Amino acid sequence: MRNMKKQQGFTLIELMIVVAIIGILAAIALPAYQDYTKRAHVTEGLTLAAAAKTAVTEYYSSQATFPTTNASAGLTPTATDINGNAVTSVAVGTSGAITVTYNGKVTSGATVILLPTAASGGVTWTCNTGTVADTFLPSNCR
Repeated sequence: MRNMKKQQGFTLIELMIVVAIIGILAAIALPAYQDYTKRAHVTEGLTLAAAAKTAVTEYYSSQATFPTTNASAGLTPTATDINGNAVTSVAVGTSGAITVTYNGKVTSGATVILLPTAASGGVTWTCNTGTVADTFLPSNCR
């Protein structure tokens, strides 16, 4: 009877195949995850702009015109005081337009501009302008 040896572990080829598969999966997953985090940061900016939207809407309902600055809209913080993890400023500008400016976590200096429109006694908002890439905008902004 021959002396049979049990296999003690994986062969080099098997280990190389596993490493190659993990590398391929990582190459696919990392860019998708980076896009996901940028979309989350853009959403953070839109959340920070909610207070400005409310202030602009209230100003319009009482004055029948849109404010042109944070102060005229009744926002006590300045544009740069409204900031976050990926947001450098939230500013009210001409015709009540709200500009959200992002830092390098999205794209340094990229903006989303929320435009108000007076419609039947209320204000509606569109957010499809600015310099943030469309792929990073939430679906309701595309």
